[in-house]
Amino acid sequence: MIFLKLFWAFFKIGAVTVGGGYAMLPFIQEEVLRQGWLSADEIVNFIAVSESTPGPFAINISTYVGSVMGGQAGLGVFGTLFGAFCATMGVVLPSFVIILIVAKIYDAFKKSKAVKGIMTGLKPAVVGLIAAAVLTIVSTVFAPNGWALSILKDIHTYVYLALFTVASVLAFKKVHPILIILISAAAGIAIGFLV
Repeated sequence: MIFLKLFWAFFKIGAVTVGGGYAMLPFIQEEVLRQGWLSADEIVNFIAVSESTPGPFAINISTYVGSVMGGQAGLGVFGTLFGAFCATMGVVLPSFVIILIVAKIYDAFKKSKAVKGIMTGLKPAVVGLIAAAVLTIVSTVFAPNGWALSILKDIHTYVYLALFTVASVLAFKKVHPILIILISAAAGIAIGFLV
């Protein structure tokens, strides 16, 4: 049954991922693609949507995947809502239980060398997971058919690079993220009509 599959898939992701939503991204991509729930392009599109809507990234994307797959179960709105609920609960429940346990025992162990060592080792691993996700997204956006010289002939490559550059500069200049999202969306709409 799809609802149990959704819950279990996102429960596993929520249980093994340390570092938040972006660290979950490689696991979510792998699981969703392996199950055939979304295509790589659909995942990239919804990453953009998840980033431009309120709420934590992991919850947004799990809710979306759950609603899409639940909606395909043939139960109408109930299937859509229940699929979203199952996937969202799956990704949230492990963190909720773990943080309750950690909150109870952290004071007793926070000075432990082993705990400090674990935290020191986890930080670079989480950065690596995020970097891997970023590289996957970059590859999907800039070279959907693979890296070849032919991408230099595609006008879309230059448009994407220009939007990427402008958004990056604005982010480094501390422009509010909502404004960057609105500017990027407006530019994307305009370019879509022109190119």
